[in-house]
Amino acid sequence: MGNARDIKKRMKAVGNIKRITRTMQMIATSKFAKAQQASLASRPYTDTLFGLVAQLADAGVGEGHALLTKPSADSNELTLMISADRGLCGPYNGTMVRTTLKHLKSDPSAANGMIEVVGKKGAGALKFNGYTDFTHHTHIGDKPAYEDVERLADRFMQMFVDGEVSAVRVVYMKYYSAGRQRPEILQLLPFSAPEVEAGEDTSSMSDVYEFSPDADSLLDSLLPAAVKAVLYQCFNDAVVSEHIARMVAMKAATDNAGKMGGLLKREFNRVRQTQITTELTEIISGAAALE
Repeated sequence: MGNARDIKKRMKAVGNIKRITRTMQMIATSKFAKAQQASLASRPYTDTLFGLVAQLADAGVGEGHALLTKPSADSNELTLMISADRGLCGPYNGTMVRTTLKHLKSDPSAANGMIEVVGKKGAGALKFNGYTDFTHHTHIGDKPAYEDVERLADRFMQMFVDGEVSAVRVVYMKYYSAGRQRPEILQLLPFSAPEVEAGEDTSSMSDVYEFSPDADSLLDSLLPAAVKAVLYQCFNDAVVSEHIARMVAMKAATDNAGKMGGLLKREFNRVRQTQITTELTEIISGAAALE
């Protein structure tokens, strides 16, 4: 049991930590609301465009299109990992790094291919694990602009068409709801149909369309737009998931600081009571000795 002065200093430190974590929780909550709105607003367009292009491709329209067909040249894959620039967001960054490393170790084409990273935490973790030859994008941050993502998608598509890479995969945290996020490895190129969740309504993907101009010409415009929209949605989902993880982590830290403060207060009261009892005993003993 420590002395009262030391316990009081610890109580003050824990109180300061609790105020900081509560403030960070409130900031994360505010950012989460804005990021969620952006993600949900863009998802209907992305899903509809993704489904339309996938249905055209499955029906044989645009067969042999450069963005739908794996290059004949023997080349390796490109892997893009979306992580966070900051920590204090629970297992978010660790999950992204583990998912990426597992993918790289299980697929020689990915391990020997190009690696690109968004986020300082992911870049640092890859360096720690021995991956030094990768491209680190530092200009996107936690507020991805469509123009930046569009330039990135254009470069990916050009590299894929030129045969420099055989596939482009994106490792990111997919946002389903405030209580559910899951790491995903999305095949961006060659463009393919999305996986359908069990129980998901697929009626919108089985509609019959009439196209003007012809479907092949339309696919030439829709495919690049779909690739850009899907990549932008990946960034939006990743940002929302990061804010949720930080919000949950800071709430847990605030609660733990509150519990620690309560324990320290009880310990301080016991120490103070012991000191008072000792002082009273000394006074009574001194008075008795003077009689």
